[in-house]
Amino acid sequence: MDLRQNQITVGELLQDPRARAVFQRRFGKWMKHPMVQAARSLTLGQLAEMAAVYLPKKTIQETIQELREL
Repeated sequence: MDLRQNQITVGELLQDPRARAVFQRRFGKWMKHPMVQAARSLTLGQLAEMAAVYLPKKTIQETIQELREL
């Protein structure tokens, strides 16, 4: 998948069933959090920066790589 140098928006990713499945598999319980809908306008890069407070860098990098491989 073309992530446009991590400038693709979270909303665009969530509209793609394959990308949504990646997020669901990796972060299932968090997908129902109200902030997910609020984050739809963020870019993947912005989301990765914010997530770094809560998730290991390796998890973020592996998720982005998996999205690239779609």
